[in-house]
Amino acid sequence: MATLANKISAYAKANGVDTVDFENDVLLVNEGSGDTIKSWTLSIARPTDEQLTTYEASANTYEQNAEIDLVRKNLYNKGQINGWEAQLDEIYHDIDAWRLRIKSIKDANSKV
Repeated sequence: MATLANKISAYAKANGVDTVDFENDVLLVNEGSGDTIKSWTLSIARPTDEQLTTYEASANTYEQNAEIDLVRKNLYNKGQINGWEAQLDEIYHDIDAWRLRIKSIKDANSKV
């Protein structure tokens, strides 16, 4: 089940708002039974629970792809702290081998 924040982000994007500031525009609160909207100051109408439910699938896809991105990032960086620096060195020495390695990572960890 997708998080409320991701369903709100999907709703906002579908209604012309690219990013949601969850510290200023939309405040969420969890009083023990899951997140709920505490306040809403976005320029679009506050969605109903039924409207947010329609964004479950797109929010789930976003969350699954975010997990895949984390896996890919770790594999791209070969587990190194300064992975991007190692990648630049790899590209400098053999860009074709780097391309093949990155492609194999993407193929093995495809997005939804």
